[in-house]
Amino acid sequence: MTGQELLDALLAQEHGVWQALVAGDAAADAALLAPGFVGLYPDGFAGRDDHAGQLAGGPTVQSYEISAARALPLAEGVALLAYHASYTRPRGGPAERMWVSSVWRREGAGWVNLFSQDTPCDAPFAPV
Repeated sequence: MTGQELLDALLAQEHGVWQALVAGDAAADAALLAPGFVGLYPDGFAGRDDHAGQLAGGPTVQSYEISAARALPLAEGVALLAYHASYTRPRGGPAERMWVSSVWRREGAGWVNLFSQDTPCDAPFAPV
């Protein structure tokens, strides 16, 4: 798999997570996360049930944009995706921004998310 193919594959999976947040689809969200998924967020750790559980009240994201994405192979069938995200909430308000890193593992024909960390970013985005 070339570097671009890896980046495209991981972005497709990451978009799946974001689309689940937009749709409020907890089942689709959970299907993309490994059973032992660990999320590290500004308010602490979260597991797969926590991540999917946030959708119990409906969508948590109205719209989003991913930019400056990079993929880094870590081991056979394991890779890190890092990117900048800008998104809005269904309740309105200004766009929120963060840097995201996710570790994905290849399983069969797809990938599952093992780990994700969100780092809030208040500074205007400037591509590197």
